[in-house]
Amino acid sequence: MNTPRKGWKWAKRALTAVFFVLVPVMLFLLIRNLDWQEVGRALQGYKTTTLLLAGLIALASYLVFSSYDLLGRRYTGHSLPTRQVLPLAFVCYAFNLNLSSWVGGIALRYRLYGKLGLSVATITRIMSLGLVTNWLGYLFVGGAVFAMGLPALPDSVKIGALGLRLIGVAMVLVALAYVLACAFAKKRSWQLRGHEITLPRARFALLQAGLAALNWSLMALVIYTLLPDKVGYPTILAVLLISSIAGVITHIPAGLGVLETIFITLLQGSYSKGTLLAALIGYRALYFLLPLLVACVMYLVLERLAKRKALAQPVYPR
Repeated sequence: MNTPRKGWKWAKRALTAVFFVLVPVMLFLLIRNLDWQEVGRALQGYKTTTLLLAGLIALASYLVFSSYDLLGRRYTGHSLPTRQVLPLAFVCYAFNLNLSSWVGGIALRYRLYGKLGLSVATITRIMSLGLVTNWLGYLFVGGAVFAMGLPALPDSVKIGALGLRLIGVAMVLVALAYVLACAFAKKRSWQLRGHEITLPRARFALLQAGLAALNWSLMALVIYTLLPDKVGYPTILAVLLISSIAGVITHIPAGLGVLETIFITLLQGSYSKGTLLAALIGYRALYFLLPLLVACVMYLVLERLAKRKALAQPVYPR
């Protein structure tokens, strides 16, 4: 009679098995492809104050990104406290960046939120809102800098400056359409494959856009802090946005090689290859690797706390 509950129970077991097989494999592949001596040399070339500043900016970015899940709490109405939501979101974000969205964005969130008692439908709505929030900010920020004609594209790129500007304008219009729909749409809820989709209010949508725009801006500011002051910040932001979407398209965990290729291609006229690689290695160390190490420890702590909570709950006879 309890078919849905049994189905979810077996789904959680399968998800757990896949997670514990997939994560070590992807961690091994990530570590194997890194030149740790090169990472060390790049970081040693920076002043301590520069690394500390870049690290603080990276921390601010993680806090902003983690706050997407606080929006998810408000959107879904679940009652988990902030002290549980923010660490969970931080862990998922770090794993997501390094090991792909299937691990951090999906598998890990279902596992950790499920252990805290949230239903599958609620977790799905939290993830969906976070996805919309992230790309809403991308559309606004990316659209703005692309519409400004940034970055300067090589002659070999077919779309050219005009094409880039048109893409930027289109991106901003799509983002504005979402906000206007949240403000004026009469029908606000739909059913899609058994899941309810509800438009938030306009103020909520603007909050989504503001947080996500801030997060993308902070990510670029980390790289800008690690580079000599030769190119303006808006250009660095534009290049990061292009490399980020390229990383999503190629499905390469952590965008290994994609980020470096695009930065070198678009900024080789302003910086030497060595300077760019040093900054990007520092960026990877501060924004990817260090948070991943912290997230691994935090994940073990979260698992232990969830286990204690499960053991403390009384078991009632069926």
